[in-house]
Amino acid sequence: TANAAAQGGPDAAAKALAAGLDPALVARARVEVLDILDFGRIVFDGDATASMFTGWTRPFYDITWRYVLTGRLLWGGGTIWAHLMYPRFVEFVRRVRPAAIVATHITAANVAVSARMLTGQAFPILCVPTDYEAEGLWPHLHTDLFCVANEAMAETLRPRRVPEDRILITGIPASPAFSRSYEKSAARERLGLPADKLVVLALAGAKLPRPYVHFREALDEILPFMHTLPAMQLVIVAGADEEYERRVRREVADYGLDNVTVLGYVDTMAELMEASDVVICKPGGLTVTECLCARAPMILLGRAYGQEKANVRMLTGAGAAMAATTPRELLDTLRHISEQPASAEAMLINASLLRRPRAAMDIARATFRLIAKEPVRDGKLRARHFMHFYWGRKPAHTR
Repeated sequence: TANAAAQGGPDAAAKALAAGLDPALVARARVEVLDILDFGRIVFDGDATASMFTGWTRPFYDITWRYVLTGRLLWGGGTIWAHLMYPRFVEFVRRVRPAAIVATHITAANVAVSARMLTGQAFPILCVPTDYEAEGLWPHLHTDLFCVANEAMAETLRPRRVPEDRILITGIPASPAFSRSYEKSAARERLGLPADKLVVLALAGAKLPRPYVHFREALDEILPFMHTLPAMQLVIVAGADEEYERRVRREVADYGLDNVTVLGYVDTMAELMEASDVVICKPGGLTVTECLCARAPMILLGRAYGQEKANVRMLTGAGAAMAATTPRELLDTLRHISEQPASAEAMLINASLLRRPRAAMDIARATFRLIAKEPVRDGKLRARHFMHFYWGRKPAHTR
């Protein structure tokens, strides 16, 4: 099988999918995790490009989602992607002849469809959106199977004329480390965290432009007020950004805060999440999936756009997370949890409905089932199109 991804969360999801495979399933297969951007005529940074679709550019991105009008004009699939940017991937597919392609990013999915059309091969294509919604530019009519996070996502595909037998609710694949059980008190002792406080973990390691910089600014603004929350231990993970780590350590020392811990790069993130009572994070699809698998209640911080906005609405609507847009809202939310710890327990209970730790294995098994089947003869799924738009029914969840 070939497993196509792009940078960021989709790349991590693809690697998690490969890591979670049952050895018995892949004993006679070769699994490759590819970054589709490496095959482009112009190689660019996918994370940096994605961060451009925020702020004043948001309407251009959101228009492909599920507004009543634009949510009905949908993309079926076509060869335009390969002709414009990815002829190298077409030649790769022609040479390798993959048994299947699992695409964890929208670009990878569309390029896989293009390559199959142009090479005339019959391998199945599985689309695995790594957020809790799927935008309108996924190749809906030329995908053999959509592996989606939950029933709400399946409801968005049905009006897009995706047949029921091409929808499978699997969850989003996360690294197996996030589904292991860790003993909380032992984990806290190893990580140097207090056993008698409410531990709040803030994931501040990302350095990309908005909303990530704003995430750090919000944490900076609440630091002076952390002395008002003595029952709470705030743990800020700075990631590989040593300059940011040094700056926050100085601020913590200047404020004399003994209930704030600053960490650099952490290679035991799953254990750290499970040792925490609450996680403050941005609403990226893979990040929130890791929190769900690690049984960590969430506070989703920052103004969300596009797929992250859909993630916030789904998680808060299910009662599985709280959201804070401003530093003042974040501080109020922390005070509420400090005074009412049961609210974090309630989020954890509600999140159990969304938690699917076996997602990688379920997607792998579905892939091998499709490989074993006779090639699809459906003309709509195999016909070649340069560009294929179509008109869907009214979106199930409008914005």
